[in-house]
Amino acid sequence: MFAVPRSFVTFLFDNGSLRASSTLNLRALAEQMGKRGCPVRAVSLLHSSGVDPTELGGLRAELLEVAVGEALAARPELEVRLLPFFLGPSGALTDYVPQRMRSIASKFPKASFKMAPSLCADPSAPDPELVEALVGTTLRAIEKSGFQRPRVVLVDHGTPVPMVTQVRDSLGCALAARLQGRAGDVAVASMERRPGEAYAFNEPLLETRLTTPPFDIGEVVVVLQFLSPGRHAGPEGDVAQICKAACGRSRGLRIEISDTMGAEPPMLDLLVRRWNELAISAPQAWA
Repeated sequence: MFAVPRSFVTFLFDNGSLRASSTLNLRALAEQMGKRGCPVRAVSLLHSSGVDPTELGGLRAELLEVAVGEALAARPELEVRLLPFFLGPSGALTDYVPQRMRSIASKFPKASFKMAPSLCADPSAPDPELVEALVGTTLRAIEKSGFQRPRVVLVDHGTPVPMVTQVRDSLGCALAARLQGRAGDVAVASMERRPGEAYAFNEPLLETRLTTPPFDIGEVVVVLQFLSPGRHAGPEGDVAQICKAACGRSRGLRIEISDTMGAEPPMLDLLVRRWNELAISAPQAWA
């Protein structure tokens, strides 16, 4: 006798943002995944439910914990599949989500749970789709700027987790290898960091990088290692303000900022691959 497949629902989730652009980007990816035969619901961990629904086509953003609880209340025996839209193994994935799902599992003992790894499953060896996405945004920025062999700075948000910074450093090395002949020096930076020596692994900050030779003069492309536009990586966001201030200090500095990487075609390929891997993976022991 063949076992009856368990009904499931897959949640594609990001950290969340108070900017509508972040939720809209996630929803667009969810729609594209559905067209590839990989249905998902786009939700966020935090923040996004505070966005005015009129900025989201009239449909309020959902939070993961609430959405999972509602789904299980309707169908207590569901298999809940979680697909993180996170570049690295942040505390949200290693601590917060397991804690919240464990709490939900205690109320729905017949449910099962699975969670895929972050988009960069091995921080020391980035998935090829991530590298392709960054190469795409970088080359497009170079073409848009008209720069000839500019210097390149790959910038992430900054993190309290060393393995997440390792993702940045590994992607920076991979990007440098792919840009040979198209760019000059390639370096990495973080937008911000927590104070204290314990978080010095985030260094250098973007502000420092853009005031340190050879990145303090000439043509520079700042490549956003951010998945979606928002308060940090959106127009007039924090990264843009740091770059604007740097250009104000050095009249010889010209900066072009890339698009965020989450909407690049290789990212959709990676999410589809993660969806398929999740389908055949073992459930998490969160009950």
